[in-house]
Amino acid sequence: MRNVIWILLLFVLAVVAAGVFGRNDAVVTLYWAPWRLDLSFNFFVLLLLLLCAGLYLALQTLHTLIGLPRRAREWRIARRDHYAQQALREALALYFGARYSRAHKAAQRALTIQGATPELRSDAEFITLARLLAAGSLHRLQDRAGRDELLRQALATPAAGGNGRAADEGVRLMAAEWALEDRDAERALELLAELPPGLARRTQALRLKLQAARLARQPLDALRTARLLAKHQGFSQVAAQGLLRSLAMEALDTARDADQLQRVWEQLDANDRRDAFVAARAATAMAGHGRVDQAWAMLQLFWDAPQGRSAEEWQALAEAFVRSLEGLGTDWLPRLEAATHAHPTRPELAYALGRALAQLQLWGKARQQLERCADDPALPAPQRRSAWRHLAEMAEQDEDLERARTCYRRAARIE
Repeated sequence: MRNVIWILLLFVLAVVAAGVFGRNDAVVTLYWAPWRLDLSFNFFVLLLLLLCAGLYLALQTLHTLIGLPRRAREWRIARRDHYAQQALREALALYFGARYSRAHKAAQRALTIQGATPELRSDAEFITLARLLAAGSLHRLQDRAGRDELLRQALATPAAGGNGRAADEGVRLMAAEWALEDRDAERALELLAELPPGLARRTQALRLKLQAARLARQPLDALRTARLLAKHQGFSQVAAQGLLRSLAMEALDTARDADQLQRVWEQLDANDRRDAFVAARAATAMAGHGRVDQAWAMLQLFWDAPQGRSAEEWQALAEAFVRSLEGLGTDWLPRLEAATHAHPTRPELAYALGRALAQLQLWGKARQQLERCADDPALPAPQRRSAWRHLAEMAEQDEDLERARTCYRRAARIE
C-alpha cells in the first residue's frame, strides 16, 4: 500500500512539473547596479533549490561541530553507566554464587563508578541496590558493622519513582530479616514497625513479624500475626491449625496466676477458645491455680456439644476435666452421662465419668465405669493406671483387701 501511494505522488509531481516547467518561457531578472542578470525561470528554481540545500548542509555541519563536546561527554557518561551496570550484574551473580567477598568488591566498584560520575548520582534505585548487595555480602561474611553502615546509607537514600520505592522496601525487609538471623528480636520488631501500612500487610512482612514475635516471646502478638497469615493463605490449612494451636498454648503458658490466665484466655480469638486442646490446656492451668469453677466454664462448651470430637481431643478434655474435679457438683453428671452415651466406645469419657462419680462418692456407679475402661488399650497408660489405682482405693474402703491387691498389681503392670 505504501508503494502505491508513493507512485501516485510521483505521478502528481510529474504532472505539476510538466505544467509549470514545460514551456520554459519565463525569465527572472536580477539587478545589482551596475549589473543585470537574466535567468530562465527553470534555472532560477534549480539554483534556488541548490542554494537551500547547500545552506542546510552548512548549518548541519556547523551544528555537528558545535555539538561534538556534548556528544563526547554523553558517550563518556554512557560508557561509565555501562561499566557500573556491568559491575552490579557481576556482584549479583557472585552473590548468588556464594562468593561474597568478590560480590562485595564488585558492588563497591559499581558504587565508586556511580559516585565518580555526577550525572549518574541521581539514580537512587541503582545506588540502593548496589548498597543492598554489598550489605548482603558483608552479612554473609559476618561483618555486622560494615553491613549496618551500608544499610543506614541505603535507608537514607530517598526513593524516586516506583522502582526506587520497591528497592527501598526491599532494604527494609532485608534489614528485618538480617536482624532475625542475628537473634535480635527487638531490632527486627522496630524495623517492622517502621514499615508503611501497605508493605506491613504483605506476606513476607507478616512472616518476619511472626518470627520476631516468637523470638521476643510475645505469643499473643505472634498469634494475631499468624491468624493474618492464615487468612492470606500464607500456610496450608493443616499447618495453620497446628501453628495457631501451639501459639495459643504458648500464650497460656506465660500466665503466672489465675487472673493473668483469665486475661490471656479472654484475649484469644473465639476460634482458639473452641479448640479442644487449647481449652484443655487452659482448664488444666486454671485448676492448678485453684479456680476449678473457671476451668469448668472453659470445658462446658465441649461437654454440652460432644459430637464431632476426635479421640485425641477427648483424651485431652477428659484429662483436663479430671484435674479439676475438686468441688464438682451433681449438675455435671447429666453432661458426662450424655457424652458417654453419645460415644459408648470412647474409654476417655467412661474414665472421666467414673472419676466424677467417685468424687461424688457414688462408689457403685464409679466402679462400673472405671472397670469398663481400665483394660481398654485405647485409653492412655497413665489414665489406665489411675483407673486401677482408684479401683484399689474403693476396694480398700470396702475392706476387700484381696481385690485391692489385685488392682494394685494390675496398675503396676501397665507400662
